Amino acid sequence: MVQHGAEYDIAILGGGSAGYAAARTAHELGMRTVVIDGADELSGLCILRGCMPSKTLIETANRALAIREASQFGIHVQKYSVSPDRIIERKRELIDEFRDYRTEQLHDGRFDLIRGFGKFINAQTIEVTLRNTGESITLSAKSTIIATGSNISVANINGLEEAKYLTSDDVLDSKDVPASIIVLGGGAIALEMAHYYDGIGKKVTVIQRSEHLLTGMDPDLADTLQGAFKARDLDVFCGTQLTKVAITPDGLKRVYFRQNGEQRSVEAAEILCALGRKPNSGKLAAENAGIKLNRGKIAVNSMMQSSQPNIFGAGDVASPHEIVHIAIEQGEIAARNAHRVINGKSDLEQISYRLKLYGIFTEPQVASVGITELEATAKGLKILVETYPFDDHGKSMVHGTEHGFVKLIADAESKEILGGSVIGPEATELIHEIVVAMSFHATANQLAKVPHYHPTLSEIWTYPAEDIAEA
Repeated sequence: MVQHGAEYDIAILGGGSAGYAAARTAHELGMRTVVIDGADELSGLCILRGCMPSKTLIETANRALAIREASQFGIHVQKYSVSPDRIIERKRELIDEFRDYRTEQLHDGRFDLIRGFGKFINAQTIEVTLRNTGESITLSAKSTIIATGSNISVANINGLEEAKYLTSDDVLDSKDVPASIIVLGGGAIALEMAHYYDGIGKKVTVIQRSEHLLTGMDPDLADTLQGAFKARDLDVFCGTQLTKVAITPDGLKRVYFRQNGEQRSVEAAEILCALGRKPNSGKLAAENAGIKLNRGKIAVNSMMQSSQPNIFGAGDVASPHEIVHIAIEQGEIAARNAHRVINGKSDLEQISYRLKLYGIFTEPQVASVGITELEATAKGLKILVETYPFDDHGKSMVHGTEHGFVKLIADAESKEILGGSVIGPEATELIHEIVVAMSFHATANQLAKVPHYHPTLSEIWTYPAEDIAEA
């Protein structure tokens, strides 16, 4: 039991992916460490409500889609049914294993664990309200890492609260599946959930505020995904302004929006609000420690250091990229830099996002690494860009792929690969060939010479690589 007034080298607020990585690293460096986490369940967003549970549901959708499309392969399925109870049961079985393992790691004695909510008294003093008793204790730490994650953001839309809605958290644990659903949002979570509901046979409508799905990614990827969704009979509306939500006389939920200057509306049995997440920083009393925020996020430099030199941020609460592997790296770097600061060193480690990696588990899947064509153009970089479609590639034609392509981006002079993207079958796996190439600063010329077995999906990378090499 942690005593009032306890002293630590480092305190870590949050025990998710970033927080645990920081705690593990701090322990390895010999620092006296405490983790403070007041969540209902330990282990963090990725395990409980993000990466793993969503992909479990999505795999059900993938299997159902395969059945729907089986006739083109000469397989005729007369009838099948979907069991929401079994879908959620399987999800819980898998997630329980991951959760229990992470919980054991947090309790294994390498560092102290306090189940409570921390806020700053000053830059080296934290008040913790204990989760079970409501009592408060105070502790001190030479350095602190804030890794409190994020929570669901809900837009202020007239009538939405009255009509009620689902969030991704609800979907991941609900055995009640609506016959039709309107998905508000066009990011990764929104589109993965749209894919899930359509996959299990429900009518889906997607309403996106931006001009394209997947804001921040190249428009050709977004347009291809939108086309694939429309081919599956999903309705997609982009470039919209949500105006209000109402309940129809027959109990359906109607969403009103403007698009291209026209007032439009759609209705469904349920609404899924998937408009992003917001940083969990509101209860930290960051101002007491002199910590600056940027739109709610802990403002950090490339060393994961906040405006207060002994306080660091990691994961969704501080990161420009809400991705679990990046959160882990941030947590590790923050811990190593905290150790350096405590020991009076100024040569702090910097994080690099050169290999930033995204994956979206829709059908088709979408993935990218490194710089996008949009980013390269905005920076005025001289680049070479080549693409190759899956519908002209042997293995993907056998696969039955109709939508998608790969894209390579290389420096115009050296031809070093600067980025790559995929939309198509197994995109989240295929992208790692480019991740490996970029990690060694490989050129398109070098990639083009790498032997690939035939026929495989991965050999598709050789075609844009050859085009760049010959340019």
